[in-house]
Amino acid sequence: MAEGRKSLLVLVPNLVVGGTERHLLAVLPRLDRERFKVELVTTRGPGQLDEAMRQAGIPVVKAPLPLPGRAALPAAFGRLLLRFARRPPDIAHFFLAEAYLTGALAARLAPRCRRIMSRRSLNRYQAKRPLLARLERRLHGSMHAVSGNSDAVMAELAAEGVPAERLLLIRNGIETERYGEVDRAEARRRLGIGPDHLVLVMLATLLPYKGHDIVLQALSQIAEALPAPWCLLAAGRDEGIGAGLRRQAEQLGIAGNIRWLGELTPEAVPGLLAAGDIALLASREEGFPNAAVEGMAAGLPVVVSDVGGASETVEAERSGLVVPPEQPEALAAALLALSRDPERRARMGAAGQARARALFSVERCVADYEALYERVLRGEAPAAAGVSAT
Repeated sequence: MAEGRKSLLVLVPNLVVGGTERHLLAVLPRLDRERFKVELVTTRGPGQLDEAMRQAGIPVVKAPLPLPGRAALPAAFGRLLLRFARRPPDIAHFFLAEAYLTGALAARLAPRCRRIMSRRSLNRYQAKRPLLARLERRLHGSMHAVSGNSDAVMAELAAEGVPAERLLLIRNGIETERYGEVDRAEARRRLGIGPDHLVLVMLATLLPYKGHDIVLQALSQIAEALPAPWCLLAAGRDEGIGAGLRRQAEQLGIAGNIRWLGELTPEAVPGLLAAGDIALLASREEGFPNAAVEGMAAGLPVVVSDVGGASETVEAERSGLVVPPEQPEALAAALLALSRDPERRARMGAAGQARARALFSVERCVADYEALYERVLRGEAPAAAGVSAT
């Protein structure tokens, strides 16, 4: 790399409490400040994690003008055009589709800027937006590197035409040291849960594809067979389906067993998991779910549906169970089997915790990003920077 710090501009729609945003909050402050000068730009506006990012030493700049509705995106694009023309960074790194479209187009005014796109979900969103899909495919050719966070995402990017030499895998990384250290009894006391409860934990934004309805169906099938007392702790931001899920739980007769906790801060997640016995995720699609890795890091057995990168997190039958998607009966059988076998839960939890610390640490993820940045700055093919978990 050339002498002096290199400027890194990271673009994301906004810093709400979501998987990508929490990922950036963990990774960006850990990048080597002697090599990289990092700044984050939000193309949509403010979010709940803005202040936490600033306190961690990363400047957060809002690209959009204070305009309503659809006018905000063109305004953000115009301001990004000026930014790239006046102060082009050495590297521009785009996360999520909206920031990719606005930022990558604007970055063309800075021909010396190295451009990287990271996709962290499957591309099903493109089916409803064919124009978006075409634009993304066109933009891929102008990227110096494109990364995915799971084998499933990587396969889709390759099918979209990203050359193999520009495509690399960087798995998610979490602060594994924060998990497994919270006292279980204290965590349960804070939640008002007794020591004899069987506690299931689901960390997922309330969105249709996350499969909360499947979980409720599964639990209703085994409600009488589960060790009593039992409860499900469901934590996540409500994106409009919460009322319907509560009605479903009432109709299924399990509303009293479900606690809807709403959106948690990143700091609260380890404490919630410490109170649990089993972590679960019944998604209909996933890029690579942090929730599954967090469950393993906390020493819980994890049950996931076999979609996208979800099944790549868990070593089936060793650190958790993988079930077919959208099959409440299969999910119910897996949860019931684990609920009745505390020794098996303990073995799986220990194996999952070791797996999380070995393969999914934030330190390893940061090292992969730094290797990627160094390679693209030198004009080298980035593919060797990625690390694939086995």
